[in-house]
Amino acid sequence: MQPNITGVILAGGRSSRMGGNDKGLILLHGKPLFQHVIDRLKPQVDHVLINANRHQALYQESGIPVISDIITGFVGPLAGMHAGLSHSSTEWVVFAPCDVPALPIHLVSQLWHGKGQALAAYVYDGERAHPTLALMHVSLKSLLAEFLAKGDRKLMILMESVNAQPVIFSGQANLFSNLNTPADCDLWEQGKRGSL
Repeated sequence: MQPNITGVILAGGRSSRMGGNDKGLILLHGKPLFQHVIDRLKPQVDHVLINANRHQALYQESGIPVISDIITGFVGPLAGMHAGLSHSSTEWVVFAPCDVPALPIHLVSQLWHGKGQALAAYVYDGERAHPTLALMHVSLKSLLAEFLAKGDRKLMILMESVNAQPVIFSGQANLFSNLNTPADCDLWEQGKRGSL
């Protein structure tokens, strides 16, 4: 039985590859990128939160609660994960970056069933790991805070240190394409997803 799970959209970064534009707010097919992710994730979870550190009012227009990093200084997705674990009302939290508009509609169930006894699991598409697409137990919050306090930023190092389970989504690499630049969004709109 899958328990109640909170979904957290990670939109807290600097978006340096988007020319400083807020990546989650870039329009794709006339809709902000983060809204595409919400549309895919929301049916899979019980609650949704958005982690954002700027333009919070714009994200709040979606009607979804917005949380900011508790550990400040734009220290990357780990700070957003820490915020998500801190604000979650459920024991399990699934994370998705705001720039993966085609994430699988069975992402959460596959991570849940694939995690085994682990306290965390992340997507592996058969070629590469996608540790920002992850399921984590809230008990990892203090360990994550300690990890960040030491100056560590590498998400895969954290995943390995907590024995996170890679969950294989074979033949679905295109569903995890992340749009890092305005050019990526243009290509996506033209239907050239394979070239991302």
